[in-house]
Amino acid sequence: MSGVHTAAIRRAIRQNALGLFFGTVFLAALIGQSFAGWSVFNDTQTAEGLDPIGWLEYVTSSSFTADVAENWQSEYLQFLLYIWATVWFVQRGSPESKEADQTGLESDADQEVGPHAGPRSPRWAAVGGLRRAVFSHSLLLVMGGVFVASWAAQSAAGVVAHDEQQLLDLEAPVTWVQYVGSADFWNRTLQNWQSEFLAVGSMAVLSVFLRERGSPESKPVGAAHDDTGAAG
Repeated sequence: MSGVHTAAIRRAIRQNALGLFFGTVFLAALIGQSFAGWSVFNDTQTAEGLDPIGWLEYVTSSSFTADVAENWQSEYLQFLLYIWATVWFVQRGSPESKEADQTGLESDADQEVGPHAGPRSPRWAAVGGLRRAVFSHSLLLVMGGVFVASWAAQSAAGVVAHDEQQLLDLEAPVTWVQYVGSADFWNRTLQNWQSEFLAVGSMAVLSVFLRERGSPESKPVGAAHDDTGAAG
């Protein structure tokens, strides 16, 4: 019985290895960021004649929250726009793109919804009305929701951290509206956005001409440069 249980665990790990891998490296990076940020924060505190704080106090602070949420919102914005853009725009030769004649939401038959749903299709794909409409755009809705939530968290935590520094500098604090309209906020925000847009755009274009054998993000090594939507 234990051998069967062990085999089942191994199979589950193997079948979910990609999610487990990125979940692990995400946690490792987040923990590493917390300790590095804590060290930098306390160096600043000491330089300004203030007492250093503990690690737990730092990871629950507005400063750490703003830094983390700032990165999250830019990542989810990247995927939000990419998911939407690949519905309507094409890039000839890219495995990340649909063929030119497949732009748009496609037919019910292509999407296997309603009467075209199969026995293994999700239940909401087979029904009509609001449930199918929501499920048809559920990935975009969740990505957008996380982006909005993380942007709100970034701005809320950011204004607190900004005002704490303002008070230390004997300057007047600002309101949330003033902060999200400030050059400081948009400088921090746009420097993240531009790097995300560059990365995802580079992926779409470079994959036309370059290959990674065995990766579904690449075309087969021998595929023609103008083959579109082919996965290796």
